[in-house]
Amino acid sequence: MIFILLLIYCTSLGSGFEMKTIFCSISDSCDCDYKPDIKGLEWDLYKNLYGQHMAQDIVSEAVVNFLQNENPDRPLVLSFHGSSGTGKSLVSSMIGRHIYGTAMGSPYIHQFIPTLHFPSANRVLQYRSDLKRRVEKSLTSCARSIFIFDEMEKMPPGVIDVLEPHLGPYHILFQTNYRKAIYIFISSAGEEIVNRIALESRQAGRDREEIQPDELEESIADAVYNNKNSGFYHSRIITEKLITRFVPFLPLLRRHVERCAQRELCQRGECQRKDVASAVGGAMNYTPNDSKYFSSTGCKLVPAKVNLFL
Repeated sequence: MIFILLLIYCTSLGSGFEMKTIFCSISDSCDCDYKPDIKGLEWDLYKNLYGQHMAQDIVSEAVVNFLQNENPDRPLVLSFHGSSGTGKSLVSSMIGRHIYGTAMGSPYIHQFIPTLHFPSANRVLQYRSDLKRRVEKSLTSCARSIFIFDEMEKMPPGVIDVLEPHLGPYHILFQTNYRKAIYIFISSAGEEIVNRIALESRQAGRDREEIQPDELEESIADAVYNNKNSGFYHSRIITEKLITRFVPFLPLLRRHVERCAQRELCQRGECQRKDVASAVGGAMNYTPNDSKYFSSTGCKLVPAKVNLFL
């Protein structure tokens, strides 16, 4: 009887989207085109993400466990930290692609860029209101929504705290099972911690794959919390421990840059041009100046360099 009344009401609205929105708001089974390819995600991470053993392991375990849990007790909240070009945005696109079949083309994947969506530090109250309204609307339409916040180091402090009620272990909020959502924060804040550990490890003759997440995560959390240029500056999201995992992305070595170049060449049908991949690796700038271990831009400039040497 309840279903019939609901159907009549939805029909009167004259909108399939509104009918689906109402159904999603009361049902735990609304899939919103949700077709996770777990094996595909794991394979993509290990095949196409170079030099990031911690990110591979953390993301694979956290996302797979979350997706396999039909009734999670809280959303999945991941915070990616590291230098430019180390794979942070690449991994976020992999997650979107293997959950909804597209990186950013799905209506259930929402990306926020501070310089575009939150450009002024004087409009924090307005941004908080706008963000809260958009997130709640998205969650009502689809409990499996994915929210990606890029360049968190450029986010005005205070804006992101409006999400605090959405990230905790509350039961039902905003008329939807909000606990099925995924939040991804991407930032270069904390990169000095990651890079220092990577450098000290290499100078000590220690293999980079021996670096463990617990050597970095607490220090990264402290760094972004105390960084006035971070969107997490003095954020309750940090103090209330609402981030599931802090994910370190290590600075890349020349061999990783050359693998990025080789992948780029293969995508262009030029897999055999290993000379180009080597030339791209040699053309990058490396730090620190006295030892030149790490690419200062990671793989970010690889496509342009490939164009130069092809």
